[in-house]
Amino acid sequence: MIALTEQERRLLEILRPVAEKLGMEIVRLRVSGGRRPHLQVMAERAGGAPTDVEDCARLSRAINPVLDDADPIPEAYLLEVSTPGIDRPLTRPGDFARWIGHAARIELARPIDGRRRFTGTIVSEGEDGVHIELDDETELVAGVHEMSRASLVLTDELIEAARAAGNLPPQPDEDEDTLADFEIDETEDDTDEQETGDLQ
Repeated sequence: MIALTEQERRLLEILRPVAEKLGMEIVRLRVSGGRRPHLQVMAERAGGAPTDVEDCARLSRAINPVLDDADPIPEAYLLEVSTPGIDRPLTRPGDFARWIGHAARIELARPIDGRRRFTGTIVSEGEDGVHIELDDETELVAGVHEMSRASLVLTDELIEAARAAGNLPPQPDEDEDTLADFEIDETEDDTDEQETGDLQ
């Protein structure tokens, strides 16, 4: 689920080695839009270590010349490099195992008994797939390759887990000194975004 289309898979092949050299992993890559496409690269430090604005900026600077040389998107496009966020997408084998006990939304590529969308608690992830305990106490077992979309559900428990892991940005009710350490620029968040490509 990191990349879905042939174009996205090609871009992933080009950009993954660049991210790895910086000690980062691409979580999701998407191309959307019409006349001016939007290329979104969602990435984090290897192993899920806390990732911030500067990490996004470093990756953006590193992949720009690679994209210019490969020219995989011929028209002008908007590049966005961002972190996964708290209610992050789950796109790779092993992602679910990191969040056992937390709620997730799953959409299957093919329906089971006419149903494709499920919400429940992650119980485990193994060779037979991901085990999700649903609200009706039944269990969904599905491989990541069988899913078209999956993400964590934003809950108080998830926020606390993100805070404990150092992945939660300072909140508005925290003291000003803490906020000052985090805010690099008042126009920035955990995203580095710019226009790139051939302008005509």
